[in-house]
Amino acid sequence: MEQIYHHKDIQGKYLPFPAGKVVCIGQNYADHIAELNSVTRPEALFFIKPNSALCSVEPSFEIPKQAGPCHNELELAVLISKPLKKVTANKVQDAIWGYGLALDLTLRTVQSKLKQQGRPWELAKGFDGACPISPFINKSEITSPQNSDLVLTVNQQIRQNGNSKDMIRPINELIAQMSQHFTLMPGDVVLTGTPAGVGPLKNSDQLTLTISSGEKTWQFASVVR
Repeated sequence: MEQIYHHKDIQGKYLPFPAGKVVCIGQNYADHIAELNSVTRPEALFFIKPNSALCSVEPSFEIPKQAGPCHNELELAVLISKPLKKVTANKVQDAIWGYGLALDLTLRTVQSKLKQQGRPWELAKGFDGACPISPFINKSEITSPQNSDLVLTVNQQIRQNGNSKDMIRPINELIAQMSQHFTLMPGDVVLTGTPAGVGPLKNSDQLTLTISSGEKTWQFASVVR
């Protein structure tokens, strides 16, 4: 039986927030836009994963087996601790509890078909377990969230290696923009986009997700099943 997901800190302690929705931004790194042969647009591309998409990345997570390639998309995740509704960027930082790493799992063939048909992406990005996520690091520990290295290795090979300074829309700005459309509540998670290096995962792949901010580094290990 699958365990119910709860937000945790890096000491393994449950945090006092419910598992909320996951609000995501697509196409927030130029190198990822290029690798998918897409184009940069002036308007932000927002979408939502339900809370049933959340699962712990450690020690393992499951991917769909009969839906075509399931791609990794490593992202800096932000845990919201206070309501945000139609705020400006200078109001955002006080409502952030901390940061973690998440995989925006994407069924790439399904997504491509949905795009061609002009349909929403939920079947490709919002399925159960589509957001494996690490424990959260309190914001007091992350000295430079907008200048943090984000690295994903798959079977000891670097697959994604980016830095949050390369985001097209900075963290607080994109969260403020999200709040114009969706009220963010305590326990909601914001995903901030993925750098280049997306690719298919397979059963038994061994993953390491790493974030480095200032002189501190955190790593989270996982196995695909």
